[in-house]
Amino acid sequence: MQRLKFSSSSLLKRFLYSRSFNSLTTNDSLADKFQELVLVEGIAGSGTAILNRPTALNALNTPMIARLHKLYKNWEDDPNIGVVLLKGRGKAFSAGGDIVSIYNAINKGNLEECKEFFWTLCRFIYLLGTYLKPHVALLDGITFGGGAGISIPGTFRLATDQTIFATPETLIGYHPDAAASFYLPRLPGHLGEYLALTGDKINGAEMMFCGLATHYSQSAKLPLIEEAIGKLMTDDPSVVETSLQSYGELVQPDHSSFIQRIEMLDKCFSHETMEEIINALESEASKTQDPWCISTLKKLQYASPLSLKISLKAIREGRFQTFDQCLVREYRTSLQAWSRQISNDFCEGVRARVVDKDFKPKWDPPSLELVTKDMVDQYFTRLTPLEPDLELPTEKREAI
Repeated sequence: MQRLKFSSSSLLKRFLYSRSFNSLTTNDSLADKFQELVLVEGIAGSGTAILNRPTALNALNTPMIARLHKLYKNWEDDPNIGVVLLKGRGKAFSAGGDIVSIYNAINKGNLEECKEFFWTLCRFIYLLGTYLKPHVALLDGITFGGGAGISIPGTFRLATDQTIFATPETLIGYHPDAAASFYLPRLPGHLGEYLALTGDKINGAEMMFCGLATHYSQSAKLPLIEEAIGKLMTDDPSVVETSLQSYGELVQPDHSSFIQRIEMLDKCFSHETMEEIINALESEASKTQDPWCISTLKKLQYASPLSLKISLKAIREGRFQTFDQCLVREYRTSLQAWSRQISNDFCEGVRARVVDKDFKPKWDPPSLELVTKDMVDQYFTRLTPLEPDLELPTEKREAI
């Protein structure tokens, strides 16, 4: 099996949704509409899926993910398909989940729609992380949140000079999800904490340094790379690796990169609590006046205090959990965020940053000292004692 490249009512709703989705796709016009969200190409022994919502930066919604899941299952079972490629149309690979749609569903009281989205997303990510064939994600352009989730668990991730990666969830009152709590803790040192907490944007060269990308090339070379991979007629990952390497380039982060402060980063973000991390950054900033320290503090001060503590706990737990355990836990924390039983920070963050764009969120609680341990711990529990956890086909797929 291909492994990751890193050292009651709710159930009824899901069943009815899947039945509804399948029946809708029998209608020609609706089927065409759903199929247009993910286009398909193929050369010889490969299958290529193209995310096709360019005006929305290929933000993911439930029909897109359901179509991806169906395509990938079919390709995995097809002996004539050796390699699967995924790319985005336009200037983005994918900006992540369609958070405005989730925001609107929450405000309409439709939590089931949000559950269905994340349930569908997690099951596809699990399929990708346990995929039996080589997978190549062409991360050309914006790759945020859920966009990283549908690419990084795969075999190969090719970054370019146009790639911009981030897990910016704390800036919208949320937490890194879509398998981020699995792959971020497995980055060198404490880079995972840094990226999860600050939401910092990094480029393709920095992704290579971190291990988030397996290969790097100029964007202009992508048509040649796609053609070469598509003609391989093999499901041998080593052959795909060799082909990608033949087009790859050596690249180094520039002098202004956070990579140049890696020792200071590790020192500050290794602390046990958010308060200690911020104190360490403040101490370094006062001693050195380093612009990176000052900028990092501003990002943390803007983020939701509750989200910071939830995200830190998730990254620390994820370091010792399996892939499927991380997805199940992320499902719990996401439902808690969307239910608004503890805080309205997710909706407030989306409102401030995406809907109204005043960039003045009113977080609740408004400061770290007011975020209690009980509040954070509740995020890691099921929404109700009877709420089903995310179900993943672990026995079926991991026993292969």
